[in-house]
Amino acid sequence: QVQLVESGGGSVQTGGSLRLSCAASGITFDINTMGWYRQVPGKSRELVAIMTTGGSRHYSDSAKGRFTISRDNAKNTVDLQMNSLKPEDTAVYYCKVEPSRAWYDNYWGQGIQVTVSS
Repeated sequence: QVQLVESGGGSVQTGGSLRLSCAASGITFDINTMGWYRQVPGKSRELVAIMTTGGSRHYSDSAKGRFTISRDNAKNTVDLQMNSLKPEDTAVYYCKVEPSRAWYDNYWGQGIQVTVSS
């Protein structure tokens, strides 16, 4: 059974930093990407950053230059270092695992709240 456990969220003031961590267990398949998405009430979930097993990174425009994604393939963990946080970064952040095989389901964490106050 695949489980994704997120940690590191919380509240911070504008300009502050937070580091999110996600640990995936029960992985018995090859992973294509691990990454982070976020969602605010009334809006669709949006990509923040993803990283392939080969080391390629992709960031949303809002995350570029402020957030850094890192991954430990051996441990099936993915972190998101968030700097220069803004109030508009306030959201529930979700970790996602995308298997290499397209017909496999994606897996999501339970979500973790990040609140940035002005």
